[in-house]
Amino acid sequence: MSILTGNYQKTNDFNKIALERRSVKVYDPEVKISREEMTEILAKVSRAPSAINMQPWRFLVIDSLEGKEKLASLASFNQTQVLTSSAVIAVFYDSNNIEYMDEIFNKAVELGYMPQDIKDMQLQQARPYYASLTPSALRDINMLDSGLVSMQLMLVARAHGYDTNPMAGYDKDRIAEVFHLDKERFQPVMLLSIGKASKEGYPSYRLPVDTITTWA
Repeated sequence: MSILTGNYQKTNDFNKIALERRSVKVYDPEVKISREEMTEILAKVSRAPSAINMQPWRFLVIDSLEGKEKLASLASFNQTQVLTSSAVIAVFYDSNNIEYMDEIFNKAVELGYMPQDIKDMQLQQARPYYASLTPSALRDINMLDSGLVSMQLMLVARAHGYDTNPMAGYDKDRIAEVFHLDKERFQPVMLLSIGKASKEGYPSYRLPVDTITTWA
């Protein structure tokens, strides 16, 4: 069986990216996304915004047959997506991401993105703020940021010509340890399958703007 690789109909057309995205359940199992291209995708994905640029998201890319079989046992309602997709990206947040605060701010100064005095002021404010957060409040911030990066992932995948499906139906209590991650540190957010659809996703009805919007 031949394995198909390469980019598929890359586009910069925002309407095609945003309005033609569908949640896909069945993929062409012969299509493989190279790790080089997946790295390119994730580099673009990581440009998503986050609170004071803390970037709490972490990605586990499950693209091997062995890895997908492990995951399938944890995702009983989503096995088709897991087993037919090119890969499944498990999105976690790092509950210890504050450890990267110095690196993030120091690099911003080094690269000329931020003046030293602004860095010093922001760190002076950020350290006590993060130290004061309850675990629940910190989780809320990290989940929000991880939701933003997950949506960005679906849009970037679409720009590369791939399809995706976000999934919440899996064993969140076991996924970290099954893949040898520290389950106390890395908290699961969602799974995202990615590949080339063999069966197109269905369009869906969306509530009118007048229903979902209040003007003030």
